[in-house]
Amino acid sequence: MPADEQQLFEFFLELDIQTTTHRHAALHTVEQSQELRGDLPGGHCKSLFLKDKKAQLWLIVALEDREVNLKTLHKQIGSGRLSFGKAELMWDILGVRPGSVTPFSLINDKDQQMNVVLDQGMLEFDLLNYHPLHNEATTAISTVDLLRFIDATGHTPQRVDLVPGVEQAQ
Repeated sequence: MPADEQQLFEFFLELDIQTTTHRHAALHTVEQSQELRGDLPGGHCKSLFLKDKKAQLWLIVALEDREVNLKTLHKQIGSGRLSFGKAELMWDILGVRPGSVTPFSLINDKDQQMNVVLDQGMLEFDLLNYHPLHNEATTAISTVDLLRFIDATGHTPQRVDLVPGVEQAQ
């Protein structure tokens, strides 16, 4: 069984990572999140579970207002052409359902199958917000602690400026 919210928070404690979690109704889109969140501080983000034509898996994590163009993204990150991964594969690798994809789900990728791409603009915020393995809460974490968490899961993220029109990985 994949890790759940409780196990995620226990892992944060092991890493001495402080977070704040806000409970809310289930959110399925960025628009729903924007309507509900009020004045929660920090960068608000989206995460995409993608698969390329070479069968490699990609987790793209970006500010919610970034346009992620799947027709050109592969040139920026050095992948094959990209499409959304299937829900069953997402569950098998990340242990989350559609609408709940988050960098925190890397806790479930024990074999480090995911290639992780972080939006450089997102990393300029001191505080970032993600779902804690389900979409009925939002957890705020410092950017420094997010990077420590990702490292502790055995992943090395690629940092890319996801501004439209940029063709080179940073």
